[in-house]
Amino acid sequence: MTVAYAELKRLTVSTFPNAKALPLWAGVEQAIFADAGLDLTLHETGSSKEQRKCLAEGEVHIVQAAVDNALAMIKQGQDVIIFMGGEGGMNDFMVSSSIKSFADLKDCTLAVDSPNTAYALLARKVLAEHGLQYERDYQLRPVGNGAKRLRALKTDSTLFGAILNPPFSAEAQLAGMQNLGALDDLVGPYQAGGAFAMRAWAQANSEIVERYISGYLRALDWLRAVSNEKAAVDLLRQRLDLTEPVALATYRQLCDPDRGFTAQAKFNHAGFAQVLSVRAATEGNDPSIADPSSYVDLSIYDRATSKQR
Repeated sequence: MTVAYAELKRLTVSTFPNAKALPLWAGVEQAIFADAGLDLTLHETGSSKEQRKCLAEGEVHIVQAAVDNALAMIKQGQDVIIFMGGEGGMNDFMVSSSIKSFADLKDCTLAVDSPNTAYALLARKVLAEHGLQYERDYQLRPVGNGAKRLRALKTDSTLFGAILNPPFSAEAQLAGMQNLGALDDLVGPYQAGGAFAMRAWAQANSEIVERYISGYLRALDWLRAVSNEKAAVDLLRQRLDLTEPVALATYRQLCDPDRGFTAQAKFNHAGFAQVLSVRAATEGNDPSIADPSSYVDLSIYDRATSKQR
């Protein structure tokens, strides 16, 4: 049932300009968010550091990205809540063609977004399990988002690998790089992408958050409809300047029921326990994030989804 709204509520959402932004792009272009009563503006970030700063300073209202970044903010004393899941990361450990195994990464430098959050922590955990210690056996160099990491791997001969997600992982393989494995296989289930906001703002604007959740879930449904495949692939091509084969492969990966977007963007509690485990193994235990019930609040999500049934 479509609800008629007297006015559209303004909302700014920050995301990374990669294929996982497709529900947001489609939601805006297909007027799905407008139908949910939102005048939604997208902020496409160059790095997680920029994204966290924008959220803390109120320049953006919601972040749709790796929820580990919310933990980084909480550790810095910022009152953030995670209110929705999204996906498990769809990440691959990509390396240059000269690298044949994890052991070959000894004395190498990897490109990351930020050394102390999200997928860099996953890389550190994987390498530790292969006997390589961060800063002793290899280095990490912050270069920014997925597009910047791929570009750095292609142009900087001193970089030998990076964690990449669609479409950059597919482009890396077409460029001759090696895939040492999917992070889901190397680490296990992981609650990667999701939505988070400053607690005070979310509580004061719970209706807007509810509308956002409703719109996002409808955008996911639109993407998965077979009849919309061509439009979705065309949107990927336009937004990311992809070839038809890469865009189609990327779209199908995004819609894969096992490794793509999570159905109904449900929060994966077991996967989030893995997030905390990875952070503890790489950054040490921190009492500020020890109790997820203090900052994972799915009450607005539950209200939004109950109205869709």
